[in-house]
Amino acid sequence: MFQWSKKVVKSVTFNPEVADESLLAVVENFLEKQPDKTFSDLCKEALWQYLCVPESVKSGSKTAATESVEPKIAELRRQIADLEERFFAKESNRLEALERQILQLTQQLAHLAIMVSERPTLVYSAPPSAPAVEVVNPTTTTSNAVHPPEEIDPVISRLSQFLDDF
Repeated sequence: MFQWSKKVVKSVTFNPEVADESLLAVVENFLEKQPDKTFSDLCKEALWQYLCVPESVKSGSKTAATESVEPKIAELRRQIADLEERFFAKESNRLEALERQILQLTQQLAHLAIMVSERPTLVYSAPPSAPAVEVVNPTTTTSNAVHPPEEIDPVISRLSQFLDDF
């Protein structure tokens, strides 16, 4: 059997980079929790698992891990579908409420239009210095209901006052 004539020593260098410093911190933390292990033991275990474990064993462990994750993925998909269903139901309710409000506003607008058309029309016949308002009832005068009242020229209205006085 082959015997080692001397001990083989290899070194690991940790550079002052974030990744190396993080790895070194994890290694030191691990070794503090397990005082019976050395850095050399840890390196040998890691190298053994990385280099010597057959691919079939590695892929088998991944399959087992995948199998435990699949139910979680299915649960998450179910939760997402439930969330989408609640979201669309809520949005549908909001849309229906908006449609009802639009219908209500349309009805109110139609009611206001009817009220305005039945209300007497005001025609200003006096100059701005002496405001006088003449009320014309559209129900008695059909021509005013069909055609809007024409604007009266202020000069003619002043002259008509003088004619009435004469």
